[in-house]
Amino acid sequence: MGDLALPDFISDLPQSIIESILTRLPIRDAVRTSILSSKWRYRWATITHLVFDENCVALFNERPLAENSLVKFITRALFLHQGPIHKFQLSTTRLQCSPEIDQWILFLSRNDIRELVLEVGEEEWFRVPSCLFNCRKLTRLELFRCEFDPPLAFKGFSCLKSLNLHQVLVAGEAIESLISSCPLLESLSLSYFDSLDLNIWAPNLKYLCLEGEFKDICLENTPLLVSLSVAMYITDDIAEHFEQSSSCNFIKFLGGVPLLEKLVGYIYFTKYLSIGNGPGRLPITYSRLHTIELCQVSFEDMKEILVVIRLITNSPNLKELQISGSSNTLAAIEARDLDFWEKECPSDCTFKQLKLVKMTDVSGVPHEMELIKFLLKSSPVLEIMSINPCAIVADRKLNMLIELLRFRRASAQAEIAFDQG
Repeated sequence: MGDLALPDFISDLPQSIIESILTRLPIRDAVRTSILSSKWRYRWATITHLVFDENCVALFNERPLAENSLVKFITRALFLHQGPIHKFQLSTTRLQCSPEIDQWILFLSRNDIRELVLEVGEEEWFRVPSCLFNCRKLTRLELFRCEFDPPLAFKGFSCLKSLNLHQVLVAGEAIESLISSCPLLESLSLSYFDSLDLNIWAPNLKYLCLEGEFKDICLENTPLLVSLSVAMYITDDIAEHFEQSSSCNFIKFLGGVPLLEKLVGYIYFTKYLSIGNGPGRLPITYSRLHTIELCQVSFEDMKEILVVIRLITNSPNLKELQISGSSNTLAAIEARDLDFWEKECPSDCTFKQLKLVKMTDVSGVPHEMELIKFLLKSSPVLEIMSINPCAIVADRKLNMLIELLRFRRASAQAEIAFDQG
């Protein structure tokens, strides 16, 4: 009795299933599937998502060999590819300013590319070729460590929804023009920029992340923004004269984002918001804002404290609040003006949804303690008030804990979690 031929289930899989499998494999393994059977040969060449990294080729100790091997692999993969390429991602430190990158982008610009991620090199930055600006169907663009100079005739990416520029050399005017010429933009991330004066006009923007040295930031038209994260890096000499060198103010930055749901501010963020005219009574209520994280708040600076008060008292549905201190302890201890809290905090202010408060790097100075007192008496559903003191002597920690336990709590369930270290 002869052997019966077993059915070849792998070869007979539907094309959609095969592409789904190939897309989930590292590109190196996807190419190797050509040996499975004649029906699988070059099936990988039709996948629409191509992701290349340092694991695509064998490891070499010598950089030129590693770079040459990777260049050959990517070039061959593109040469053999059939049909559209919707996603191209290259993440490697092995390539620097390889001229082949320009050739690849030119090839992609003719193949309906929609998502492009380029993260190459660590030393010499590459210059983005002009053909990139012909990729009219781009919906996502991420560039790392490169020079980016849109041509004067460039009219924007009409389909772009996500833009991430990390350590990119580009003029501030070019960034503003690019952002405003992408009408569908929903997510924007700009990181490691120096002395940038930024005016953002993006009516569909929902997610914004900024990190770097910003002289001024204005959210001119971002009414749909729901998530904002800002890290301000400022040298000490600039910080000393920051108020004179910047024209920013609270209203320019946060006065037009009524749908904001999450706000995260690092380092000089509250200092930045305190510059210029005081916020006064804000003309906006953040009715959807449920999470606020503020880092390195200077509790000896009354203007910074006022920024914190304005943010939280205009966020009636706040659920989680995290604040870390950055006090000049001696100056903060000497701070008086404690009647400031009676003047600026509405007596009828109630945080009806606030359940978690985390205070870190707390020194126990008067205005820190007043903020904690205010939150405890105004939060009827509070569950945890977490206090993490900075490195202070044990006696001060004990005195701080005794004072905390005396504060009135609006919530019978409120637990004070005090880390004594």
